[in-house]
Amino acid sequence: MNSKEKQQELEVLDDEELQALVLEAQREALSPEGREKMENKSRRPFPKWLFWLIAIVMVVNTFVVLFEVYSIPAIEFVKTSARLSAQDDIASYKKSVVVVNTDGSKGTGFAVSSEGTILTNYHVIEGNNSVTVSFPEDGRFTAKVVETYPSIDLAVLEVNGLDLPSLQLAEDTHMTADDPVIFIGNPLRFSGIANEGTILGEIQLKDWEEPVRMMEAPVYRGNSGSPVLNSEGQVIGVVFATLDHEEHGRVGLFVPIDLFYEQQYSYKR
Repeated sequence: MNSKEKQQELEVLDDEELQALVLEAQREALSPEGREKMENKSRRPFPKWLFWLIAIVMVVNTFVVLFEVYSIPAIEFVKTSARLSAQDDIASYKKSVVVVNTDGSKGTGFAVSSEGTILTNYHVIEGNNSVTVSFPEDGRFTAKVVETYPSIDLAVLEVNGLDLPSLQLAEDTHMTADDPVIFIGNPLRFSGIANEGTILGEIQLKDWEEPVRMMEAPVYRGNSGSPVLNSEGQVIGVVFATLDHEEHGRVGLFVPIDLFYEQQYSYKR
């Protein structure tokens, strides 16, 4: 039986069966025959070469697992986040970015008012009337879904909060290719990751009436709903997807905040 089969066998044992096996092993060890077996085993020298072989195999397996879960670029964005988060302004922005949890999935959102208005992607909260959101320093809240804009993949949530940290939406959302941006989110199994990117330009997607923006940036699963910030720390867009572009390769896509303004105006009319 290999190690995987043994692990599967242990996983199907309930607590009572596992306790019985432990007690049986203890009784065997305390019996004269059991003590003799243990003494004979302890007299046998453990080959050093076998020890080193096991150690090397364990190290190799550890790195294999790490590389399967986190690629080199993914490890790099953690280092970048640490560098950016050392800046006071970015550390302050991160306080407004929340983890959005639904059944079996995780995304990102961010507060846009101190009273608890939160912006995220529609696909992050789709099918839910309420979700759980967690602020880095202000704790966990139940958020109600109050507005949805499926056509631009955005949604508005509300929590009962007071004096919560929030980000400012940009009024002037003019963007030029090569402009630097910062985005903050919860990619993969991480939370509160700040990263940097560069504006590439517009792209028209199928089934979208308005063009969206591309940026050269390390966007991963869980970044959906991340705010994209300009050099003044104002939100100019919301990350919602990635795309394999013919010219630029893998790029991040974000909804320009202008489209949110337009939908809000139409919603309130």
